[in-house]
Amino acid sequence: MIEPQENSPHIPTPEPVVAALTGPDPQARLRAALVIGTVAQARHLDVLIRRCRIESDFFVRDMLTWALTRLPTAMTVPRLVGELRSDIPQAQSQAMHTLSKIGDAEGWEAMDPDVIGTALIAHPDPEVARSAWRSAVALVPGEQRMRLAGALVTQLGRGDVEMRKSLSRSLVSLGEDLVSVLDESLQAEEEPVRTHAMATREMFDDPDAGFAHAWSEAKRVVALGSE
Repeated sequence: MIEPQENSPHIPTPEPVVAALTGPDPQARLRAALVIGTVAQARHLDVLIRRCRIESDFFVRDMLTWALTRLPTAMTVPRLVGELRSDIPQAQSQAMHTLSKIGDAEGWEAMDPDVIGTALIAHPDPEVARSAWRSAVALVPGEQRMRLAGALVTQLGRGDVEMRKSLSRSLVSLGEDLVSVLDESLQAEEEPVRTHAMATREMFDDPDAGFAHAWSEAKRVVALGSE
């Protein structure tokens, strides 16, 4: 990421900055997002939100998030919460990621499974779901961790290995005192759920072992138990 330079003498006028942010060159878009975040003016909120919905470059998206965190929370958070109801998956993912960076309590309230169900945590789009897992873990108040863990375990066994690794990491990051949330899933009838729960339990016991080792060991144990 390009480091922001405060008081840059080469900050262009607002119109070229906005044009560059929507142009075809990702490097130009990156620089434009940097400039917008550096000057941090409320009038750029709309263009930042719109760009988050469609930006294809990871580094530009990261800079867009940084630029949004530079604006007043009272302005950005309601707009980002509104994006969670978008029918554009990237808008939802980027909004959750940005809310997790801002860290405002309203971000958690908008994602709380007891308020909106598991609409985000169980979202059919894998990237939206993964963003929801990471963001919810970052935002959840300490006393709500068990409730969030209970919602996350409903997704055990879902997706490919990378998706399962993301879920396991999210669960483990909630704290080792929540390991019991996996107990019921360890006895699940569905083999993928049982294997995933076992691999996640292994990560709770030995976080340094990594998911690949835990997953391999869990598959072996489940296979032996099925013989």
